Amino acid sequence: MQNAKPRLALAIGILCISIFPILVKLELTPGLISAFYRMAFAFAILLPIALFSGKFKLPPLRYLLLALLCGVLFGSDVAVWNIAIQESSATQASLLTNLSPVWVGIASFLFLSPKPKTNFWIGTVVAVLGMVTFVGFHFFTALDFDRAFIFAVLSGIFYAAYMLVSKNTLAQVNVFSFMILSLFASSIYLGIICLWTNEPFTGFSTAGWGVLGIQAVVCQLAAWFLISYATQHMKATRVSLSLLGQAVLTALIAYLFLDEHISIQMVIGGIILLLGIRITFIEKNLLFKQTLNN
Repeated sequence: MQNAKPRLALAIGILCISIFPILVKLELTPGLISAFYRMAFAFAILLPIALFSGKFKLPPLRYLLLALLCGVLFGSDVAVWNIAIQESSATQASLLTNLSPVWVGIASFLFLSPKPKTNFWIGTVVAVLGMVTFVGFHFFTALDFDRAFIFAVLSGIFYAAYMLVSKNTLAQVNVFSFMILSLFASSIYLGIICLWTNEPFTGFSTAGWGVLGIQAVVCQLAAWFLISYATQHMKATRVSLSLLGQAVLTALIAYLFLDEHISIQMVIGGIILLLGIRITFIEKNLLFKQTLNN
């Protein structure tokens, strides 16, 4: 199948980022500095490969600026999400961040062509219903509209903007060059913010440095090479909605390694969520049948 490789890349990429909320929730480093080192370590690993492999190609100015913008948007997403996870529950932060498909769909409907199809909206509604079931309806009555809440919503908005801009950029820039440019912009941008806010750049435990390394290699390089490849070959709306599956995988990993409880309600919610994602991959319109002319 022509779409098999992008779909497989997306699935593995989602698995790689599913461990990220658990690593952040360990709170071995501050949220902002964690975001900085995730980008800076990934850039440091990739830079020698870029210099000696000849794979890096400087794109035209327009796409160079767009790739740098993607780095700022993605860096902003990770930074505010880290803070939201540490200042609230991973559940609240993940739920609100994973509303990004809604923002992607709305922005695509308003500004892009082709418009999202009916099946996308059906799948979005089903997936969000699954997410709500997964978390628990009672959770919404206890939402605290504090900084963590606002930052979690901002994270979803930043990521939606990143998805839309990167989709356009990756049509003209190869994944390797895009990653180099975006990681460079993220590192500089987050480094300046950390200096401005007096974040500590050293003094972490061995475990803390190890977690930062895992974030850079697994959650950043491996995951986003795969997801950028998928974005290059698939619709941004479909990729964004598929990332909702991260919450289910994160819960499973937490159950296996942190002994966190998984209820029947969470299992049902996860099934509904995955069903919603599957609906977006159906090409045939589910609401309207084409009438055949006799």
